[in-house]
Amino acid sequence: MEYRQVVAGKFLRRPNRFVAFCAVEGQEVKCHVPNTGRCRELLIPGRRVYLAVSDNPNRATRYSLVAVDKEGLLVNMDSGAPNRAVEETILSLALPGMAPLAGYRREARFRQSRFDFFLWDEAGREAYLEVKGVTLFEGAAARFPDAPTERGIRHIHELMAAREEGYQAYLLFVVQARGLEYVAPNDPGGTEFGDALRLGVAHGVVPLAYDCTVAPQGMWLHEPLPVCLIERDLNLEGGCEH
Repeated sequence: MEYRQVVAGKFLRRPNRFVAFCAVEGQEVKCHVPNTGRCRELLIPGRRVYLAVSDNPNRATRYSLVAVDKEGLLVNMDSGAPNRAVEETILSLALPGMAPLAGYRREARFRQSRFDFFLWDEAGREAYLEVKGVTLFEGAAARFPDAPTERGIRHIHELMAAREEGYQAYLLFVVQARGLEYVAPNDPGGTEFGDALRLGVAHGVVPLAYDCTVAPQGMWLHEPLPVCLIERDLNLEGGCEH
């Protein structure tokens, strides 16, 4: 997943969820923020950031803030990037309970929800897959969500319903950086999503995770990571139960 043109800058401030101001070659520019999460651990004044440049004359801003250098760790924070990175390699994904994949469809409707992908394999089995980007990191852990998410909880319940109707159901966490060791629900910030995820797994929803190779100009899936549903000691890096 690549951007056409990227420039480096320095983060200045974020007055609301959708807008940030950055300095590019000494000039202050207005940027779209393609991530409605809090991102407080990422967007700290003075940090080096990377802005995708658009030539679309109908856009309100020419720049989108897509990546940030977090103390040497390059993090993509574009909420649209995980789906695009997954789609580039989706037919080569190895999904538990599925034969090699034969095809897929984006934005698949199920009941009152819409999942990111509907998949089918060479044996005729069908599945729904929902993708969640992860940009909150604590020690070795990549945590989701960074803010309460009723939508994320609803997706888990709808995946459970799909499983009950005979479909395979997957929740894929895409860690938008490299160097993390595992993915875990952000129970320290509130257990609502984690409780829903643990319930979903008990009813057949399969959680998966990948980290990513990140560069200023793009992001690509790298390798699988374990998903830890229960951590033995939140202060012990890597201490978790699968």
